[in-house]
Amino acid sequence: MSATANHKTRSLWLVGALHAFTHVYHVALMPLYLLMQRDFKFASVGQATALVTVQMVAYFLPSYAMGVLADRVSRKKLLGFGLLINALGYVALAFAPNYACALAAVIVAGIGGSFYHPAATAMVARLYPVGTGRALGLAGIGASVGFFVGPIYSGWRATLLEPVRGAAAWREPVLELGVLGVVATILFGWLADDEKPAPAPPSAAHTAEKLFPTPLLWFLFLAGSLAFSLRDFAGSAMGSLGSLFLQSAHGYDARHAGLALSGIFLASAVSNPLFGHLSDRGRKRWTASVLLIAVGLVAVFPHVPSGWAVPLFLTYGFFFMSSYPMVEAALMQSVPDAVRGRVFGLFITVGGLLGNLSHWIVGEAVRRMGNAAHQPASYFGLYGLLALMILLSLLGLPCLHAIRRREHLDAVAGPTLE
Repeated sequence: MSATANHKTRSLWLVGALHAFTHVYHVALMPLYLLMQRDFKFASVGQATALVTVQMVAYFLPSYAMGVLADRVSRKKLLGFGLLINALGYVALAFAPNYACALAAVIVAGIGGSFYHPAATAMVARLYPVGTGRALGLAGIGASVGFFVGPIYSGWRATLLEPVRGAAAWREPVLELGVLGVVATILFGWLADDEKPAPAPPSAAHTAEKLFPTPLLWFLFLAGSLAFSLRDFAGSAMGSLGSLFLQSAHGYDARHAGLALSGIFLASAVSNPLFGHLSDRGRKRWTASVLLIAVGLVAVFPHVPSGWAVPLFLTYGFFFMSSYPMVEAALMQSVPDAVRGRVFGLFITVGGLLGNLSHWIVGEAVRRMGNAAHQPASYFGLYGLLALMILLSLLGLPCLHAIRRREHLDAVAGPTLE
């Protein structure tokens, strides 16, 4: 293997490892909501789910600024520094004596996590201008691992410790995951090569400072971002609502709820690179296919017996989660390399801020159910709405395709969006 190929491969797998930690911290609290409510003596579970919403707002809000940095400075340093802040936020959360301190800790964790996606996605797209979907799919295995490990580990550890620690049992897994992230930061700094964005080519110099040169392109980008925020809302809600649904309506404890939620992400370790590779020969077709299948699975979820939760989550995750590397590849191939960090940062700022309000919203929706929250039928309308959101998110695909055609990038990356 040549030095260049070795560098690309090592960089891809290290980015995937950081991807795992980034998403561990997004989902590890989900099985712990009811324990946190008891420990902090919250009036409702909505205050616990709001912690994840606040974390995700802090995660998405700085994304454009992180994209600006990703287009100008060392992406390796951004990735390592971001993971360190993310991990330290979790360490602080484990020791939070009250709700105000917990909110401050998740804000720190969220800001740290915001360093990852603009830098990592732009880096992978630059390293792999051909086969971008497959490369992002391989990096997406890290997300699958993180999404899988987060809830299953935190739920298992909290349930194991609850007889001794009571409601405070949620703190140990949070601390352990935070310390592990600090260790991973040290290893990443040692193993990763420094990486800087490529300078803009002379032919693009006059547009290097502009994300989109025309109002029409801005409109298409914002419309696509808003459309995919519906997908993000539904995907995030499937985690938080799934945890509350299984524990309230089907009597799961934190460990079994974490195990069920982890099923969403286990199969995506296979589907992310698989569909990412297939989409390099037909991006819109494959992305639309997996999302349409996800629509049906979300709609049917509250209607099946509790024993079907894990296999249904596995199937849903196999298809739904694979849409992320495909959409990211479509976005990266729609714009020049010189602005990819900023474009992706703005994309996840718009979509992520709206999409991740779901944690707080579904928590409040369950609170308002009162005693009806113990009946599966009470959730039919909520899951039907989530299915509709995924369906409407498909409107984002023609927006990205139109951007690419108007940016005249088809000749560079090939007709992979068809």
